Amino acid sequence: MDPSPSPATRNGQKRKSDAPTTHKKAKRLKTEQEGEESLDCRRSSCPPRISVLLDRLQQPITLNELTELLHYAALGKTGGIKQPSWCRLLHQKRIKAMNVVIVEGLTQSHFYEHYLTLRHLRTTYNTRVTFTPSSADVASAIFGSEVPKSDALSLFQTHSEGSQLHKALRSHPVITKFGTQRRGLTAYVLPQEELIKRHFPVKGMPGFEEFVCTDSVDCVTDSSPLYGLDCEMCLTEKGYELARVSLVDGDGSCVLDELVKPQNRILNYLTKFSGITAAMLRPVTATLRDVQVKLGKLLPSDAVLVGHSLNNDLMALKLIHQHVIDTSLLYRREFGQRFKLKVLAETVLKRQIQTEEKKGHNPTEDAVAALELAQYFIKTGPRQVVELHLEELWGYTTEEESTDCAPAPTPSHRFADLLQTLGRSVAFLGKRSDITLDLSNQMWHSSDKEVLASFRKQTKCPFLSVLQFSSLSDHLKGSLPHREQQLQRVCANVRDMCVVFAGPFPSGFTEREVKRLFCCCGPVRKIKMLTKTVRVHAEVEFELLEGAVLALKTLNGLNMQGQSIKVQRPVYESMLDLDLTIDALMGERLNSSRLYAVKLNPSAAECTHFSAKVNGHAPVATANDLPAAKVNGSQLQLTAVKSKLSEETIREIFARFGTVERVVLPAKPGRHARHAHIYFERPEDKHVALSSSEDLWKENYLICPAVTPPHLPSWVPVTTPASTADPEKEAAADEERSHMRTSSQDQEMDLMMRRLDHRLRKLFRSLQDGTLSVVLLLGHTSANGYIPGLCLMEVKQGSGEKR
Repeated sequence: MDPSPSPATRNGQKRKSDAPTTHKKAKRLKTEQEGEESLDCRRSSCPPRISVLLDRLQQPITLNELTELLHYAALGKTGGIKQPSWCRLLHQKRIKAMNVVIVEGLTQSHFYEHYLTLRHLRTTYNTRVTFTPSSADVASAIFGSEVPKSDALSLFQTHSEGSQLHKALRSHPVITKFGTQRRGLTAYVLPQEELIKRHFPVKGMPGFEEFVCTDSVDCVTDSSPLYGLDCEMCLTEKGYELARVSLVDGDGSCVLDELVKPQNRILNYLTKFSGITAAMLRPVTATLRDVQVKLGKLLPSDAVLVGHSLNNDLMALKLIHQHVIDTSLLYRREFGQRFKLKVLAETVLKRQIQTEEKKGHNPTEDAVAALELAQYFIKTGPRQVVELHLEELWGYTTEEESTDCAPAPTPSHRFADLLQTLGRSVAFLGKRSDITLDLSNQMWHSSDKEVLASFRKQTKCPFLSVLQFSSLSDHLKGSLPHREQQLQRVCANVRDMCVVFAGPFPSGFTEREVKRLFCCCGPVRKIKMLTKTVRVHAEVEFELLEGAVLALKTLNGLNMQGQSIKVQRPVYESMLDLDLTIDALMGERLNSSRLYAVKLNPSAAECTHFSAKVNGHAPVATANDLPAAKVNGSQLQLTAVKSKLSEETIREIFARFGTVERVVLPAKPGRHARHAHIYFERPEDKHVALSSSEDLWKENYLICPAVTPPHLPSWVPVTTPASTADPEKEAAADEERSHMRTSSQDQEMDLMMRRLDHRLRKLFRSLQDGTLSVVLLLGHTSANGYIPGLCLMEVKQGSGEKR
């Protein structure tokens, strides 16, 4: 065979280096054109993941910032999009799809009010950030958001070369199917739905139960190896059966050429086509099973099989291989007709095969021809293939109309338009509304149940799908007073979680003295002295949940002048499940490696102790060195030395338990930090530190597992009502809060939240691995201000559950 006239060579590296420089940009963007889902999919050790920067957890995000994330997830740095400033999306190229669920009517308050009910949301989505409600339609804002013009234009121009295509070629079957751009081999691997349509053997489909599956990876890349395959058959009593198989590698070298003994009696050797004779098969002992085993050993796990009408060869082999390219479907003809391999080889490769003087076909020769036809098509690109061979293969020219070219359209910078230009599908599913998206990409439904069912029925998920759940919004519509009451109730619940009641204290104990005592457990927001009792008691409200947890562990049972004080939680209806809530918060993955630590004054350490749960013995302590001045006429000897924390000292103290990734100190200008959240590299390191809590106490440190969600400080200041100095108003607020807790709507609302969580769980399971999933609780705006929403994000990992 003389390779000189052939437009393709067998040397893959040479072909790659021969690529024109004008196509370098298209090559750089090929992963964007096809969704990037095939690249690096085998590196399961580095899946994509998302996190919010710690300093940004203290601030709500806006709708614009969310769209920035979606732009980056879809287009990445290759498309000229910068990483968002508020979060980090690692391994962006492995994002396969994006799914955004907009839950109308719900706020962050609803999430924490029904925290235990929303099991899927709180356990699956490990990245949360407060969301600022927007007056704009969120779905329209996502689809219609403008991608930075310079970047959008570069992407559009790369993909709009087809706009200059001669009008006679715009409906050409090859151009219609594959577009005009050169792409990697993954662009031509048949998807499962087309395998089924073209009658390829597919695992799980009826009729293929006895077929053997190759050991194939889930997805291939543009650098995966190509193997040419061709088979010859004989006609037996049971139909066509395999008689010969040939396999060639990417260089065209034959790696397998073997005759096979059919299982059943041969009726016709089909020698004219197969080249097989009775004499050739007489000494053969190799069976179909033998060949299946050999192919399984020869084919790498990421191999792509190439053949001409390859489904017939795989049927004869009774073999299922997931990744195939069929050259009869590359060089397409009108109305579903196909070119013969002999015609394509002669026209494209300038090579004669299956000539009359030869007795039957040579499967190795045919396998090489199919392989090189695929390699040529991939290297040259669909547009150039059509233009070079239009008259020879398809029988017409465009010379007489060569000047009739349509002007290039004005490029659109809208996100949805750009994605569709890149060949990525977009879809909206929700109630009928004025969405900035073509009607062909919208599916309207009257209920959340229908939205979910419609999405799960799709055979192929859109690259960007936005689902609108509006049932809860309809339920809450017109109930603004309920929203305001619900916000007040949740604010009160969060406050209650941070509150402890303490006492009795010695006579004359002041608010300042109570605060100085309880500050050893964490920052105190407010002290309220209780005057309705004979003895001195106080209500202590901490800024963080950890403060209340530590106060219960360390100060309950403290002996003060022979009198033991009791530290306890308030008893409200909302607090009955508090222990479950605290356990759930501690068990969240976002808190799995996170520890809370407080630095004590030396004398304060002497008057604190650990409960029996920590030390294994009853609490015993004295308080000869209590905070403040005098108690019962005795001067307290509390040192004036201020304890303070720094990142360096914390790392030095806690590094002995494991690698400390981050230390977060409270950002309060002009004030020394006395508490910190410590992020270890591994959860095991945190547990080692907790087991050494008594040793740390001797070094003036109190520790406990982290409880407060990292983003909560960005929400609480917005929702916490201003305190009032009027005791009557406070009492009225407490009474109203208790009344709201017994609202008849609570049970109905809880049931609806359970249904929502169940639907979101089913939706998440139906997403393909590598999907960036966003659940957006929109929040609420009113004339009185806004109630913050919540944005939950996660990239689905693992095999998941199939639809």
